[in-house]
Amino acid sequence: MRGDRIMKQIWLAAILLAVFPAGALACEGPVSVCDGVSAAGFALIRDGKPATVYVDAGASKPVQRVAEDFAADLERVSGVHPAVINDLKDMTGSVVVIAVAGHSPLPVDEGGVAGKWEAYQQSVVDTGHGKALVILGADARGAIYGTYDLSAKMGVSPWYWWADVPVVKKTDLYVTAGSRIDAPKVKYRGFFINDEEPAFGGWAREKFGGINHQLYGHVFELELRLKGNYLWPAMWGKAFSDDDPLNQQTAAEYGIIMGTSHHEPMTRAQEEWHRHKEGGVTGGKWDYTTNADNLRTFWRGGIERMKAGNFENVVTVGMRGDGDEPMSEGTATHLLENIVADQRRIIADVTGKPADQTPQVWALYKEVQDYYDHGMTAPDDVTLLFSDDNWGQIRRLPDPTAPKRAGGYGVYYHFDYVGGPRNYKWINTNQIEKTWQQMDLAYDSGADRLWIVNVGDIKPMEFPLSFFMDMAWNPEAMTPEALKAYPAKWAGQQFGQAHAAEIGDILTRYSQYNARKKPELITADSFDITSLSEMELDYGVLAQQTQTLGKTLPANAKDAYFQLVEYPTVASANLYSLYYNTALNHLAALEGSPRANLLADIVEKNFQTDKGLAAQYNGLAGGKWNHMMDQTHIGYDNWQQPEVQVLPKLIRVPEKGKPAHNAYKSDRLYLRPSLSKAGTFVENEGAIAIEAQHFIRKTEVPGLHWQVIPELGRTLSSVVSLPQAAPATAPGDMALEYDFQLAKEVDVTLNLYLAPTLDTQGKGGLRIAVTIDDRPAQTLTFDLRPDTPQWTQAVKNNILILPAAFNSLKPGKHTIKVFRIDGNVMLERLVLDTGGLKPSYLGPPESAAN
Repeated sequence: MRGDRIMKQIWLAAILLAVFPAGALACEGPVSVCDGVSAAGFALIRDGKPATVYVDAGASKPVQRVAEDFAADLERVSGVHPAVINDLKDMTGSVVVIAVAGHSPLPVDEGGVAGKWEAYQQSVVDTGHGKALVILGADARGAIYGTYDLSAKMGVSPWYWWADVPVVKKTDLYVTAGSRIDAPKVKYRGFFINDEEPAFGGWAREKFGGINHQLYGHVFELELRLKGNYLWPAMWGKAFSDDDPLNQQTAAEYGIIMGTSHHEPMTRAQEEWHRHKEGGVTGGKWDYTTNADNLRTFWRGGIERMKAGNFENVVTVGMRGDGDEPMSEGTATHLLENIVADQRRIIADVTGKPADQTPQVWALYKEVQDYYDHGMTAPDDVTLLFSDDNWGQIRRLPDPTAPKRAGGYGVYYHFDYVGGPRNYKWINTNQIEKTWQQMDLAYDSGADRLWIVNVGDIKPMEFPLSFFMDMAWNPEAMTPEALKAYPAKWAGQQFGQAHAAEIGDILTRYSQYNARKKPELITADSFDITSLSEMELDYGVLAQQTQTLGKTLPANAKDAYFQLVEYPTVASANLYSLYYNTALNHLAALEGSPRANLLADIVEKNFQTDKGLAAQYNGLAGGKWNHMMDQTHIGYDNWQQPEVQVLPKLIRVPEKGKPAHNAYKSDRLYLRPSLSKAGTFVENEGAIAIEAQHFIRKTEVPGLHWQVIPELGRTLSSVVSLPQAAPATAPGDMALEYDFQLAKEVDVTLNLYLAPTLDTQGKGGLRIAVTIDDRPAQTLTFDLRPDTPQWTQAVKNNILILPAAFNSLKPGKHTIKVFRIDGNVMLERLVLDTGGLKPSYLGPPESAAN
């Protein structure tokens, strides 16, 4: 196991150099930022002196502001604040020009960006008096993205403020000659601050006096550095425009497009409905059948405010019940259609423009999607926003055979959720591999207009949020190879290349372990004791590795490392230890063993350690993040969070109890499956377990192929078919084969371990077929539907197990054949029960192969 992990880290380092080269290798491409001095390049920093920054005095506020930010970034890297000028007559030496197409003071070819949404061009040009680097945006945000892109390449992480990522000082930096152009593939890209109490809210009130424009300035800057443009603001008891009149103005000054959440139409926060009744609104019930006049007046006020400030918004239309609840049972589809029609009349009347000239989005969330499925129609220019099931599985996607819509389609995704079967708010539990699989499917299916993710408190979702935003910028560039290299790439951006591969592996591993079952769902009874022992050991080893590595980092990186790597790993490991030792305490107490008391002491220590780790996090950087780890996560007894942490029930016994037995102790260590194992698998204790990627043969058809996605799933990886939105295939067209050996004739049950995915086309479920040898293929269909018992079990355990029975298999060698039928089916493992399969959360360890 250790050898496999070391080889993986070496491989990751090689991939990093190949895909994300550092140092001199990075200087091979145009407009690359490189250490040192080059006569052929543009001197960004020379002998500790940064280049001058030019921005036109008449440029828009967002462009002027990013020029000041870039000057501050140059100071962070060089230690010297550069001159910021508004007239090239004042230029001395190298100059970075930040401009919008049509307004560059230096001649550059603008054809590559002109008229393209948020595109930018970076060009090294000769001024006749030296060299200049021109960052030219097709629009203001294009100029902003081109500038922040250069900042990131200089070594200023987007998380420099939000995670205290240090900036390495440089004496000499240059930019290679040439020109490069970039532009987003998804038009609107953003995140939703949600479920923000007690952590984000408590932190903001202490640090900023509230969730106000001072706080949002940091949020907007982060979003732009992540190349996002669209925000749903915090809304638990909050109203973005009403809480602080400068909030919306600040968004405009940064260039952020504002929205409101899926259940807050017409740019108005739900909280505004309850706070005060202005402009003729007299309140009443949030019910369009009985209170339409008041609602229309309320909504008109939102559009009037948008127009008065000339604010850039994507207007949410539609309606849910008050407080993000379903509307009354039996709500007619035509009522929602009428509501949207009335809202669009208000938009047109207030703006003085046809409604289709104001961007709008209709979130098909929960029951609203059901109305859509049953024929509810939407105006062609309105973006239809599909949602996941709140647990990372997209519910519905566009029909690839349907006509194109002017408004297009989007996806609302979740990294955080409050609701059944349980809240998950405390720590990152999201595998970027799963996010990739779902969003790649969405993009392949035509959902490319708007991507937004519920990110909770922003922290501690830094890693998956970065991935989501990077993928949203260019889903086509996020290939399986780029996905595999991403953790080490991101770790290198925060901590440098020396430990990038190892830190990337830790990020991947803790995300995978937390995704096996979200921490809020875990109790002492969640697993059989052997499985709990294995997972507790997995996490203990990872936590030790994490802490050992952290001690080698420079002092100025330790706060960032604790936030981004150490806390989520060590705190999660401690949680597993707490529940494992609680389970052992209960078993020992049943035996009357005094060892129960020692185990109770360990659990109480774990409980205090959890408090201590949260306090350490909250105290970082002189208390900068106080309250950010106030989220309760121990003591759930229903879907809603406990108000305070609750120590698990412990049992103490008299010291003269019976001697302890070891029946509850695991005698085996869980070894991660080999990365290269394949062959003929042999039976062990009545079962055969095979990781999906260890197929011995495969069959593919033109235009479709099998792809192994490392780390996707609970153990080793998953195998998927790409492209994911391809039509169904017949059994036999696409196959994976696995050989195994039996010692005697036996009836077997073949269990396919699949990631829980949903039928995004609503055609009655997803299909996969399987056979052994040349027997008739069995087609297995699954149709997980949110809030059903099967779905609840699948998302709680992050697995769906489909059985197929095969009788009277003779002794000797056999072949399992797994056939693709539908896309969006992810195969993780195959487990054959030959008569002795024992209950186990992850299933048995992978069998030996000859």
